Amino acid sequence: MNNLNQTIRTILNRRSTRSFVRRPIKEEDLKLIVDCALHAPSGMGRQTWKFTVVENRARIRELSKAVGEELGREGYDMYAPEVLIIPSNLKESPFGMEDNACAMENIYLAAEALGIGCVWINQLRTICDVPKIRAILDAFHIPGDHVVYGLAALGYRDDAPLAPKERIGQVEYIK
Repeated sequence: MNNLNQTIRTILNRRSTRSFVRRPIKEEDLKLIVDCALHAPSGMGRQTWKFTVVENRARIRELSKAVGEELGREGYDMYAPEVLIIPSNLKESPFGMEDNACAMENIYLAAEALGIGCVWINQLRTICDVPKIRAILDAFHIPGDHVVYGLAALGYRDDAPLAPKERIGQVEYIK
């Protein structure tokens, strides 16, 4: 992979991180990651998303606990990240899920490029409007007409970088 450019190496090396050390993420790095999310493609350029950045670990634990209780997953902690970036999008947006997936990928790649670990948390999509969850999302100023398709848990890795994973998806070239 020595002849590949840095962007391609970042894509090929990115792995989900599920164990973080307690170390704050530099504010300029966090802002850069969010800026990369804002630069993701958006259906028809509508940009109907909102990015909520939660840096308060007690608030992260509160959301994690509520999600765990709702899903029957005792002790669930979203891997105890330093930061959550919560992209939300209009429930009525025809492109909301896709737009947020593109933004999440940009978050992943920007974090990887900065040496910050990241993992996608996908549990909120179907429980955003459960009253206990919605109350927390409201406290985070996530609009009531928004859905959270997935959120990014970020922090510095507490584990060794993972070895490349065999990719088994099917590919067929038609000429």
